[in-house]
Amino acid sequence: MTALIRAQTTSRSIAALCLAILFTLLLGLTTHAATPFDSLLGSWRGSGQVQLSNGSRERLQCNVYYTGGGAQLGMAIRCQSESTNVEIRSKLSESGGRVSGTWEERTFNASGTASGQIGSGRVSLQISGGIKGSMQVSYSPTSQSVSISTSGGGLKSVQISLSRS
Repeated sequence: MTALIRAQTTSRSIAALCLAILFTLLLGLTTHAATPFDSLLGSWRGSGQVQLSNGSRERLQCNVYYTGGGAQLGMAIRCQSESTNVEIRSKLSESGGRVSGTWEERTFNASGTASGQIGSGRVSLQISGGIKGSMQVSYSPTSQSVSISTSGGGLKSVQISLSRS
C-alpha cells in the first residue's frame, strides 16, 4: 500500500512539473509581440535599376536577406548589372520607432552610420559616412520596394522591387 501511495505521489509530482513547464513555454510564446523588423525577415528577390554618378543606368537583379528579429536587423542587399555590382550590408537596431546602426557598400568601398525611423510598413533612413544619402524601404508581408539616393560616390541611386523568395 505504501508503494502505491508513493507511486501516485511521484506521478502527480511529474504531472505537475510537466504542466508547469508547458505553462511556462506557452506564456513565453504568447508574450512575444511581433516587432516591425520581424516582417522583413527572410529572403527576397527582385529587379530594378542602378544609376551611376556618370549618368549611366543599368538593370539590376537582386537578392536581399534580412536576419535577426526583435529589435535587431541584419540586412544584405546583393545586386548585379551588366557592368557593376551593388553590395550593401547593414546592422540596425530599433527602439520606440527610431532606427540606428551601421552600413557599408562593398563595391564602392564606403561605410558609415544610418539613422531614421520605422513604422506603418516603411523604414526611412538617412545615411552618412563615405556616401551621404537616404534609403527608403516600403514593405508588406509579400513585397517590398527599396529606394536609395546618394551623393559623394560612384553610385547615384538604386531602385528595386522585391518579393519573398
